[in-house]
Amino acid sequence: MITVVDYGMGNLRSVSKALEKVGLEVKVSSDPKDVDNAKGIVVPGVGAFGDAMHNLERLGLLQPVLRSIQKGKPYLGICLGLQILFEYGYEFGEHKGLGVLKGKVIRFENKENFKVPHMGWNQIWIKQKEGLFTNIRDGEYFYFVHSFYAVPSENMDIASSTDYIVDFCSAVQKENVWAVQFHPEKSQKAGLKLLENFKYFVKKNH
Repeated sequence: MITVVDYGMGNLRSVSKALEKVGLEVKVSSDPKDVDNAKGIVVPGVGAFGDAMHNLERLGLLQPVLRSIQKGKPYLGICLGLQILFEYGYEFGEHKGLGVLKGKVIRFENKENFKVPHMGWNQIWIKQKEGLFTNIRDGEYFYFVHSFYAVPSENMDIASSTDYIVDFCSAVQKENVWAVQFHPEKSQKAGLKLLENFKYFVKKNH
């Protein structure tokens, strides 16, 4: 059983449906015990960095999420679930993140002929072939919706990059932590393949 963490932000239904489609047993929950008891956790989310951290704290989910990562359980972050892994987010002020990865989350600068948020299909360029991107081709298209992006301090944490205004980090990978800026649940075949790869790590962890 994996737990999709419900902290009041994001389309949990489409994420849980996609995970079920690749054969995972899924529970959507805001109960800290369900996070503690899960074989792996998925943290999706759409919205502001500070609100996400506030909601996790308020619902008593912050420590269980960190505990889960520290125990080596597979963690998959989607969109905001990637951003909060970092030390700081700069959306409506400065906010402290989980600090699992070193780095910060900043807004795209405005540039002529580019719209913010970055929305729609774009390519990913794979830096770490093993892991979430096993058997996914370099240059594959995934679906994005975001105005902020992560700037990791450690290059080795970057699993993929994408070009939009800047060459930004579109996925991270470190030990049992994987996270993507795009939405695999909206990315059709390639997205399902990525979730299937995550399932492999959940099963391996049993």
